[in-house]
Amino acid sequence: MSKSFERYQKRKLISSYFSVVLSIGLVLFLLGVLGLLVLNTKKLADHFKEQIKISVFLKDNAKEVEVDQLQKSLRMADYTKSAVYVSKEEAAEQHSAEIGENFLDFLGYNPLKNSIDVALKADFVSTEQVEEIAAELATKDYVEEVSYDKPLIALLTDNVKRISFWILIASAIFTIIAVLLINSSIRLSIYSKRFIIKTMQMVGATKRFIRRPFIWTNIKLGMLGSLLALIALGTVLYYVDRNFPELRLLQDFAILGILFVGVFVLGVLISLISTYFATQRFLNLRTDDLYY
Repeated sequence: MSKSFERYQKRKLISSYFSVVLSIGLVLFLLGVLGLLVLNTKKLADHFKEQIKISVFLKDNAKEVEVDQLQKSLRMADYTKSAVYVSKEEAAEQHSAEIGENFLDFLGYNPLKNSIDVALKADFVSTEQVEEIAAELATKDYVEEVSYDKPLIALLTDNVKRISFWILIASAIFTIIAVLLINSSIRLSIYSKRFIIKTMQMVGATKRFIRRPFIWTNIKLGMLGSLLALIALGTVLYYVDRNFPELRLLQDFAILGILFVGVFVLGVLISLISTYFATQRFLNLRTDDLYY
């Protein structure tokens, strides 16, 4: 009978520890994903900004020397990520592929222009800066037109600022929620041992002596939960990097190191602080209050 009860108590204890580790791990994993998003907000924004292109359309009488000189100067410019020459024949092939038919067959001629597609660096993608660049390029005699999507640039700039702000707000709120959830899990775990705490106190054990094993146990559970979260976070990072290599998430070792250490330390700190206050609460309760 006693052995059966001991096995029951052991299973109950393991189940309690498992639920604490799982809840800590899940909350820290979600917090780590949000932290990863916060740390890479600029990189994600830069990735989308660098998809913006300025198309410099050239006149038919533009000399080859002039075009080459323009392309070289564009490649050397501070604002340029890449400058690619697109002939009118290549442009026609691309357009035909997009619409699914060869429009040259019924037009009888190619109305498109030779052009240079300029991809801008993210720091120069703003309405004012792009306007200045376009105005400067339009002054050249052999340039027919400079085209870019002005509404898209304005929309992208505004949305990046708005999204960055709300991500920071969400991070703060989620951090508070994470602390409360982990604290609740640890308090429930200690609640089941409230009578043991009071018994130890009644036989003369000091508060510090009673708190020590609970704090150490939950610190170890916090470490296990943190490791579980980091393994899951590392798996997500690997998957995202494999499918979106242009984001280069695994190349910023310093940022990833700060994030991983931060998640681990946060798990340990929350476990320590929550355990301290939870045990202190039951230590300060009267015996009659333990039943409520």
